[in-house]
Amino acid sequence: MVVQSFIVDLNKPLVFQVGHLGEAYEEWVHQPIVSKEGPRFFGSDFWEFLTRTVWWAIPVIWLPVACFFIFQSVQMGHTLPQVALIVAGGIIVWTLLEYSLHRFLFHIKTSSYWGNTFHYLIHGCHHKHPMDGLRLVFPPAATAILCFPFWNLVKLLSTPSTTPALFGGGLLGYVIYDCTHYYLHHGQPSQEVPRQLKKYHLNHHFRIQDKGFGITSSLWDKVFGTLPPSKVTKKSR
Repeated sequence: MVVQSFIVDLNKPLVFQVGHLGEAYEEWVHQPIVSKEGPRFFGSDFWEFLTRTVWWAIPVIWLPVACFFIFQSVQMGHTLPQVALIVAGGIIVWTLLEYSLHRFLFHIKTSSYWGNTFHYLIHGCHHKHPMDGLRLVFPPAATAILCFPFWNLVKLLSTPSTTPALFGGGLLGYVIYDCTHYYLHHGQPSQEVPRQLKKYHLNHHFRIQDKGFGITSSLWDKVFGTLPPSKVTKKSR
């Protein structure tokens, strides 16, 4: 008996199809389709709407929230230099979280129906359609939900007066991350640093996808030994 492999129909909503790929999902999702036209995820217009986000919604929504939290620490008696230092710490913590999530969650190996479906929703879709401009940044509704456990974690690990600025710094780091990520895909940098960062990230997408997990910088890739091999990096230049 010959078992036919499942074929994804790109003209139909994808989310509940990809699970049927089983072990073939890993290979399928890392064969990118380079098009600014994104696929449809759901049959429902409501759920489809929640998956699409314009990049500028991220700073418009979350920068005021970050500033609100940061200002709370000022009101609690911290000086501006102290608050600036706490915020900088929050940004650094975010870069480590950014790296860790990308490496250990967004690049998990899956083969089950629900594992494939979950992975496609959180990151697989981005590797399959890397130029889909409406699915490059994280949907605000999902971010709002995730803010609650992260706020409680920060509150557990820091003092009452430093918690708001530390959380605000982390949120500011997230905004920088999402805007940077969008720019690396759709911007045309003329300066050397952003140009090299764009090459570094596109190398992760199109050359070696199990290395180069940093988005805003390659710092943690250097620390944890996940820099792409130099020969591969040169090819991408």
